[in-house]
Amino acid sequence: MGSAIQTSLVLALFTAMAIRPPRPRHSSPFNLQFAFGYLINEQPFLGGLWLATGTWELLTAAPSGLLWWLVAALTTADAAALAWLAVRTRSARPALTAALLATYGEPGRPRATRPVWWRVLLVPFISWRPDVRRVRNRRYGPARRGNRLDVYLSRRRRPSSAPVLVYIHGGGFRIGNKMIGARPLIYRLAARGWVCVSLDHRLIGVDYADQLGDTRAALAWIRAHIGAYGGDPNAIVLAGGSSGAHLASTAALSGEEVLGVIGIYGYYGGVGGAGTGPASPHEAITPDAPPFLIIHGTLDTLVLREDARAFAQRLRAVSRRPVTYAELPGAQHSFDLFHSLRFTAVSDTIVRFLELTLATDTTLARTHHRSRPGTSGGPAAVGATVRAHDRRPR
Repeated sequence: MGSAIQTSLVLALFTAMAIRPPRPRHSSPFNLQFAFGYLINEQPFLGGLWLATGTWELLTAAPSGLLWWLVAALTTADAAALAWLAVRTRSARPALTAALLATYGEPGRPRATRPVWWRVLLVPFISWRPDVRRVRNRRYGPARRGNRLDVYLSRRRRPSSAPVLVYIHGGGFRIGNKMIGARPLIYRLAARGWVCVSLDHRLIGVDYADQLGDTRAALAWIRAHIGAYGGDPNAIVLAGGSSGAHLASTAALSGEEVLGVIGIYGYYGGVGGAGTGPASPHEAITPDAPPFLIIHGTLDTLVLREDARAFAQRLRAVSRRPVTYAELPGAQHSFDLFHSLRFTAVSDTIVRFLELTLATDTTLARTHHRSRPGTSGGPAAVGATVRAHDRRPR
């Protein structure tokens, strides 16, 4: 009986932190609100399994005494809270759709895909797919461990001049690994014919300028070698989570030529050790910025949504290219680590953003190179290219 009470009480604490975590005064690399509430918030089904296994033996026995009724009441409350968390994840898709529609109009509407339920319920932490091959530990710099990257390719399609997604992991600039973050998205895109890259950068004994230098070195390696893997070195999109979004944004805004940037629960504030270069994406904002998609959780306790919103607003006020900002109701930090209902909606939105970005870039390139009178790269041409991308298999 003691273990059943412990299970129900611990889950009550975790669900309370998931439903309404106390808001910190400022962004920080770690806090207890995140530690207690994150996993249950993103995977309430796992919480339900934990609750069932911890209380089943007691609750299937005949009622006996006050403690039995206490456990029954706590278990009922926990189950109701977990169900509410599962329902709340459905609010992500309308918010994401509204953000794309506000930027692109009706062509921005993402196509909804069904969650892979057996992954969400049984193996949410495993993103491996048999139709995707991972080329491990390509060296892009002299650091033994910090300058490596992995390349993800489709086994069923041989990429040829395929677009390239480059993902930079998070971790507060001090922890993290190229195997953590956005795995479901990377495998999904690779299976569709993209070439995806996930890179490490140095973490210990270096400052921000070194890490930004690693990012630039990795991009230089990718431009020089990605053609051997079927990728197009002129069609690179940068993405990152948390501190990785900081590095991706700063690199793209300070000279790196990329088609677009995706920031997922990103930190965009200042850092120390930047040297003479920019210490944050704010310092590098330019009218020539590439298209941005910025996605953040309303309940993020590590990077407050106000910080991400301020960056998106400032970038939107200056940039001549689209800036899409979406806040996910009820989402915490690190919501891309595994398969979930929420990240399925996020992935659908990212796929649509990528299609629109590629379509716009293709149209602009054609307009630039055509010299015949009467040709146009306006909205109709963009729409036609987007419709062509829509026919690609999902």
